[in-house]
Amino acid sequence: MLNLTKPSALKRGDKVATVSLSWGGAGDTEFLWRYEQGSRRLRDLYDLEVVAMPHTLAGSETVYEHPEKRAADLMTAFADPSIKAIFSCIGGNDSIRMLPFLDFELMRANPKIFVGYSDSTITHLACLKAGISSFYGPAILSDWAENIQLPTFTADYFWALAFEAKAPLTFDVSDEYTAEFLPWLIENRDIARKFTPNMDGYEVVQGEHTVSGPLLGGCLEVLEMAKGTALFPQPSDFDDAILFLETSEEMPPPWWFEDTLRNYGAQGLLNRVNGMIFGKPQSGKYYDDYRALVVKVLNEFGLAELPVFFNASFGHNEPKITLPYGRMAELSPENRTFKLLETAVE
Repeated sequence: MLNLTKPSALKRGDKVATVSLSWGGAGDTEFLWRYEQGSRRLRDLYDLEVVAMPHTLAGSETVYEHPEKRAADLMTAFADPSIKAIFSCIGGNDSIRMLPFLDFELMRANPKIFVGYSDSTITHLACLKAGISSFYGPAILSDWAENIQLPTFTADYFWALAFEAKAPLTFDVSDEYTAEFLPWLIENRDIARKFTPNMDGYEVVQGEHTVSGPLLGGCLEVLEMAKGTALFPQPSDFDDAILFLETSEEMPPPWWFEDTLRNYGAQGLLNRVNGMIFGKPQSGKYYDDYRALVVKVLNEFGLAELPVFFNASFGHNEPKITLPYGRMAELSPENRTFKLLETAVE
């Protein structure tokens, strides 16, 4: 079972760093306003001092060409004792290229909050390898920079986890969500995206008994990139886990989802976990297909009783909860509840 070091809680006035570990658009001229809007939101909401690492705003071309500089920014942020948390600017699809340049011992010696989602799954796996609990949650460009205002749902869950150290904490499903694509143009900055009603809470796909275990997971497509590398979790990391999985805006087709999930079964990993919870797919696309395929694949491996929840508000969902790796959580099919059982920070 996972035994990860808890990072220290954030306090108002703390210094935090922003990093571009995948796509480097935060520094591109046409998107810089968006970065500034997200950084300002962190300052306004939580009184944080936000600093960019040396290459955070170097632009997408430079960031793409230099994965070693991305890794150097991450290592610098971990090593700097004045920096209390690290925020990913955005995902992408190639942060796996940082792998040769990561210093896991340096990270282990300097535990602190890292927060991001999507391609940031790679950095979460690096934290996992270093023995640090990290936060699968909001990114600067896609979340903190939401036009007009950050949804209270997103802001409150991050506060409860990172500042308040609240536990137990019930992870609700947001009453509404948005999947509207509004181009990141400065002339759109005062236009709010349209939110629509969500499904009523979690859907219990299968299972009847309450289970608990440490949180482990991420973006399914990015986890595939990590397979076969030093970053992919060890089989024992899945022991008794609550496995949280979600798909990206690429909306992988059902056949891919089925094959990928079956691979986890063939590795014996699904037989190790205590339960699974899936984020709502982008725009709800393939929701029914994915649900049917989860039941099908789990049945193939004799796991028809494994508790499985759908429709969770994390990952590629707006608004979203924040999930702390390695912290004990509970799935209760009878009550249709998903709870954090322990504090996420010291």
